[in-house]
Amino acid sequence: MQFIITAHDGAGTLERRMQARPRHLENLGKIKGRILCAGGLLDENGRMKGSVLVMEFENRALLEEYLRSEPYLLEHVWEKVEVEPMNVVLLNGEKVGG
Repeated sequence: MQFIITAHDGAGTLERRMQARPRHLENLGKIKGRILCAGGLLDENGRMKGSVLVMEFENRALLEEYLRSEPYLLEHVWEKVEVEPMNVVLLNGEKVGG
């Protein structure tokens, strides 16, 4: 099952985000086979203000387990996190789902 995670940073957390970023990337590296797409949301000046991840887990409980280890949550960078199930149909222009 695929999920789209949209996470918005709290106000004034850019410095904290940059400090936590190496731990965030290291944590993602542990589950790289589950990541279909990931990147930073940008403000009008090109500065990061959040994140979007498209991930695949067998179920929501396993996704929640990952989120409990996410440095951006543990270090209070992400203020609001939305998780929605998603049906990935195309990946890199190739049909992968229905």
